Amino acid sequence: MAAMAKKVSSANARMDASALIDRRIRELGDWRGEMLARVRNAIRAADPEVVEEWKWRGVPVWEHDGIICTGETYQNLVKVTFAKGAALEDPSRLFNSSLDGNVRRAIDIHEGEDLNGTAFTALILAAVALNASGGKRNAPARK
Repeated sequence: MAAMAKKVSSANARMDASALIDRRIRELGDWRGEMLARVRNAIRAADPEVVEEWKWRGVPVWEHDGIICTGETYQNLVKVTFAKGAALEDPSRLFNSSLDGNVRRAIDIHEGEDLNGTAFTALILAAVALNASGGKRNAPARK
């Protein structure tokens, strides 16, 4: 009985997180909301089993066997931060922020910029695979 309650509670929390992300997108009401929606749709298309969370006082988080990435919005950009981005291959060089860190990598998207959907999907799938492996890969050398 307690296990069932926990599962229901967990499902409700996910629904609440998704609703909060929906609300954030609507509230932004500008290019940032549109971009956050595009990022979200690309993540969900790449990994239909992704779990949406709402953490740290209002940050959308996408997880599958651990955090894949976050979607933060600021006044002049949308930042998609990959929790283990330093361990991911990035041949299309989407990562353009947090490049000196040992763990995270981010993509800063400014108004008028586009997101390479194919390359972004590849990063999502690589992050999911890394999480599923339970291991850490060495950070690839940047070219």
